[in-house]
Amino acid sequence: MTDSAAGGNAGGHDYADPPPFRTQLGPILFLTAIFFLNFISRIIPSPLMPTIESDLRLNHGEAGALFLLTAAGYFVTLTGSGYVSSRLQHRRTIIVSAVAVGLALLSISLGRSLWSLRLGLLGLGMAAGLYLPSAIASLTSLVGPRHWGKAIAIHELAPNLGFVLAPLLTEVLLAWVSWRGILSLVGAASLLTGIAYALFGRGGDFPGESPAFKSLRPLVAEPSFWIMMVLFSLGISSTVGIYSMLPLYLVAERGLEQNTANTLVAISRVLSLAMALLSGWATDRFGPRPTMMAGLLLTGILTVLIAVVPISMIPSIVIAQAMPAVCFFPAGFAALSYIGPPGSRSIIVSFTIPVGFLAGAGLMPTLIGMMGDAGSFGLGFGLVGGMIITGGLLSRFLRLSRGHKS
Repeated sequence: MTDSAAGGNAGGHDYADPPPFRTQLGPILFLTAIFFLNFISRIIPSPLMPTIESDLRLNHGEAGALFLLTAAGYFVTLTGSGYVSSRLQHRRTIIVSAVAVGLALLSISLGRSLWSLRLGLLGLGMAAGLYLPSAIASLTSLVGPRHWGKAIAIHELAPNLGFVLAPLLTEVLLAWVSWRGILSLVGAASLLTGIAYALFGRGGDFPGESPAFKSLRPLVAEPSFWIMMVLFSLGISSTVGIYSMLPLYLVAERGLEQNTANTLVAISRVLSLAMALLSGWATDRFGPRPTMMAGLLLTGILTVLIAVVPISMIPSIVIAQAMPAVCFFPAGFAALSYIGPPGSRSIIVSFTIPVGFLAGAGLMPTLIGMMGDAGSFGLGFGLVGGMIITGGLLSRFLRLSRGHKS
């Protein structure tokens, strides 16, 4: 949501008589489809990883480090996306991102070496990182402010559906094509969707704003800013980070069949969808800090249990772990709104999310993979779970400004 305000203002739109929401549903769904392909392109290597690891003869540490490369590329361009959109405008930035994601996946599918895979994943992360700020700015230019919540909620269906469908699509398509074929299919879909958006897409015909790094200076001395950066890293660890390595762990160390592991991971994400709504209610009722604390503590405990429970309990614990993990984000984004002066909200999000993604979706899967090479995947999950529990305790020291109740 970093560019929500900028999107409306930069476009110079007059919301005194906004168009009916239903007339903008098509463009909103178009952007949602692009976001779905953007997101699934980054997470589909997770359910494919047992196959990729076997095909390329990777060790677990090398497999985990692949997610770090994608996260590093995403970090770079998400942080600097304002520079690109300020020159290309948001609409063209979305087109460039979708087309580049498609080309990156196609190049990965054609590569035959580990280094080509690494370079392709780095490029994939960089291509994907351009999308989100421009998409939010475009969404908020299509409808009046009173419809922003609905528009963004529809858009946010994309990553939730991606978590569910990536493992299921993997198992269906692996019966027909190789893992390279699956990447090429997703890449072709993204490429064609980007071209279609160039021809038929609406919204975003205005420039973005370059990051105002001078606004970061007063936040450096704000302890809550650093605490939130750590908490978002751990929140992303509990969702994307765990998701990235979970199928490989279930297959390599727990002995599940790959199709069973991927189906279990998909089911766990279906049941967790309603928890995001519950977290929104809890945030309004009890405040963001208690909600984050409870979510992180429970998620951390369940993550540790994934490492230690007998195989008979693994399905129930995997499903249970995903449910409180998603509760962090509604409370986390609400908490960001209460840190620093009102004008600093955009810069706080612009730095917190990329750093959190780099650590949570990149460094944590790498750590888990290294522990797998050292002899215990479970130890890696246990360490990450312990860090998430520590994050729950750390949230107790968060101080929210502007008189918020908690």
